[in-house]
Amino acid sequence: MHANIYTTALMGVEAFPVHLEVDISRSGIPAFSMVGLAEGAVKESKERVFTALKNSGFKLPPSRITVNLAPADMRKAGSNYDLPLALSLLSALEIFPVSALEGFYTAGELSLDGSLSPINGVLPMALKARDNEARGLLVPEANAPEAAVVQGLTVYPVNNLGQVVNFLSGEQEITPYNLDLSEKFSQDKGFFVDFSEVKGQEHAKRAIEIAAAGGHNLLMAGPPGSGKSMLAKRIPTVLPPLEFQEALEVTKIYSVAGQLSQETPLVTQRPFRSPHHTISDAGLVGGGHYPRPGEVSLAHQGVLFLDELPEFKKNVLEVLRQPLENGSVTISRAAISLHYPGNFMLVAAMNPCPCGYLTDEKHACTCTQNQIQRYTSRISGPLLDRIDLQIEVPAVKYKELKQTRDATDSATMRDRIKQARKIQLLRYQDLHFNTNHELSGSWLEKYCSLTEEEHDFLESAVQRLGLSARAYTRILRIARTIADLDGKEGITVDQLAEAINYRFLDRRNSQ
Repeated sequence: MHANIYTTALMGVEAFPVHLEVDISRSGIPAFSMVGLAEGAVKESKERVFTALKNSGFKLPPSRITVNLAPADMRKAGSNYDLPLALSLLSALEIFPVSALEGFYTAGELSLDGSLSPINGVLPMALKARDNEARGLLVPEANAPEAAVVQGLTVYPVNNLGQVVNFLSGEQEITPYNLDLSEKFSQDKGFFVDFSEVKGQEHAKRAIEIAAAGGHNLLMAGPPGSGKSMLAKRIPTVLPPLEFQEALEVTKIYSVAGQLSQETPLVTQRPFRSPHHTISDAGLVGGGHYPRPGEVSLAHQGVLFLDELPEFKKNVLEVLRQPLENGSVTISRAAISLHYPGNFMLVAAMNPCPCGYLTDEKHACTCTQNQIQRYTSRISGPLLDRIDLQIEVPAVKYKELKQTRDATDSATMRDRIKQARKIQLLRYQDLHFNTNHELSGSWLEKYCSLTEEEHDFLESAVQRLGLSARAYTRILRIARTIADLDGKEGITVDQLAEAINYRFLDRRNSQ
C-alpha cells in the first residue's frame, strides 16, 4: 500500500516542496525506515506520530514501513513533517481515500495525544503552496492567521489529527480561515515615543533626518547620558511606513525565526533590533548548527542599533561588512549555501573614550592618548568607512533640558523624509535601487556630478582629513541626500561642507 502528500522544507527564508511518500508492506520483518536526508526532529517523528495515532484511535498493524522525503539530496529538519507522515500512513491503510490528499499541502507538529502544535516557517510554505496552485493548506489553528496572509490560497485551520481525518473522509467540514488583510495592514501603527521628547541635540536630529532620508548608516559618539540610545530608539518613528511587499519580506523572516504570534500574523512596523554587545557572530548575522536568521536579518527593512559599539567582539563586527555592502547574508556550509535578507539601517553608539568623558565639558577625561587610540581602533577602518554619518552627541546643557518651546516632532521629520524618498524613488525608478546610500560607480558620477569649484573644495577636504576613497563616496551620497531634503537638483559647496561635518571621527583623527 502506497500513499503520498506534499509539504515543504526551508532553505533560508524560502520554502521548497517536499514529496512525502509512504509504502506499507505486510511481508517481511516489521520495521520502519526513513530516507531523504532527514535530521534530528524529523527522525524522531516516528515515536511522536505512532503514539499520536494510537491515542487518536488508529492502530497500525505490524508491517514494514518505508518513508521517502523527496528530493532526497536536500536536508530536512524540524517537526513540521509529523502531520504529513501521519496522514500518509492512514491513507496507505485506506482509512480515507488516497485521492483525498491530492493537491493539499500540510504541515504540523503532533503532540502525543494527537493535538497539533504550531510550527515555524508557515508563511514561506503558504507562498510556495499558492505558487504551485495547491488545492488547500492544512496547518495548526495557531498558524492559520499567518498562512492566511497569502491571498489566493485556501487555509484550513486544524486542531487535532482526528479532525483532519474526518475532514479528508468527508465526514466533517472545516471552515477556511479568512483574514481581513487590509484592516490588519492599515491598523494603527502609532509609536509610544516621539522626537519631540528629546531636548536639544538638534545637530543629532538633523543627522538622523539625513540618514533616514537616504538610508544611510549612522554612528553617534558622546559621553554617557547624552541621549544616544534615546535618539536611536526614535528613528523608526520617522522612517516611511512599510509597503505591503516589504512587510511580507520581513514577516517571512520572523516566521522562520519563530517570532510571530497569532495576534500579529503580519509585521506592519519597521523592525528595531538592539542586540547586546556579548552577541556571537552567528547570533548577529545568522547561522549555527541548524542555521537561523540573525539580528541582521531580523532588522531587515528597519534599524539595527549597536550600542557600545567598541565593546562588541572584533570578529563579530567584521561579519557586518558583507550585509552592509550587499544587503544580504550568505551562510556557506559544505553541502549548502543559505541566503538571508539583510537590508537594514545601521545605527551605532559609542563613548568617545574608555571613560566616556573626552568631549564632556563638565567631567575630566582620565584616559591616556594610547588608551583612546586602542579604544577607537576596535572599530576597523573598513567597517568605519561603511558608516556614512559619524556625529558627536554632546552632553545636554541644563538650559536645553528646561526649555518649554516645542521641539521638532517625529511627524514633521517624517514628512520631510518621505518627500526626499519620493524624489529618490522617481530618480531611480528604472534602476535596481531606490535610495541614495546605494549609489556607486557610474551612477554616483551621474547623480552626484560636481562643478569645478565643488571639486576643488572636496579635494582640499579629502587631502586635509586623509579620507579614503570609500569615505569620499560616502560624502557624495550624503550631500546628494541633503540636496534632496532641500529640494535641490544640484549639489552645492554648502551641502558638501555639511556632509563632511558628519565625518566626526575622520576629522578628529586628522587633528
